Amino acid sequence: MGYRKLGRTSAQRKALLRDLATDLIISERIETTEARAKELRSVVEKMITLGKRGDLHARRQAASFIRNEVADAESNQDAVQKLFADIAPRYSERQGGYTRIMKLGPRRGDGAPMAIIELV
Repeated sequence: MGYRKLGRTSAQRKALLRDLATDLIISERIETTEARAKELRSVVEKMITLGKRGDLHARRQAASFIRNEVADAESNQDAVQKLFADIAPRYSERQGGYTRIMKLGPRRGDGAPMAIIELV
């Protein structure tokens, strides 16, 4: 298989990745398990590539995946607007590799390997 199942059904897995991708776009750095971070990397890089394209079709494709959450309350900007206005122009000269995964120690409760994923 070309992806990790993360112990979930396909609908649950898609919902998890949508939530994590939205959170990463809003806060630009999140802490999660290593397996989730590695799966999230491919999803977020595709969203940033859509943001770099910048046309209406790319905006609609990104909006169909990313949750409609407020990213910045004072400028009234949601996650998709932040992706297209702030994040994508930052990587206009970069050909992929927009995220960085840093491994942390095991989680205290169950010993799951943890990682921080952030935008470069």
